[in-house]
Amino acid sequence: QVQLVESGGGSVQAGGSLRLSCAFSERTFSSYAMAWFRQAPGKEREFVAAISRSTGISYYTDSVKGRFTISRDTAKNTVYLQMNSLKAEDTAVYYCAAGLFTGVSVPRYPGAYNYWGQGTQVTVSS
Repeated sequence: QVQLVESGGGSVQAGGSLRLSCAFSERTFSSYAMAWFRQAPGKEREFVAAISRSTGISYYTDSVKGRFTISRDTAKNTVYLQMNSLKAEDTAVYYCAAGLFTGVSVPRYPGAYNYWGQGTQVTVSS
């Protein structure tokens, strides 16, 4: 059973940076596309970024383009989300997700993903 464990959340002032990590428990890491979602209080879970399993192509929601970078380290079975120039509206619980997809594209809706982490809180104060 795949387990995902996030770390790296915390509190930061606007304009600051954080790096989230998500450790994948199995050796099948390279078979999965990986994504980050976030959920603010009273809102639905939304897509933030994803990275494909083979090509390493990354995808971002418009509001984080140019500020966030998703990457994966196959040797460490870990996916990262580097978050720079943080804004108050980035405040949310951030979730790591893993999905097995046959196509080259990576879905942006939560229901497509097979496994989820427990979430890590990111709080940005203005």
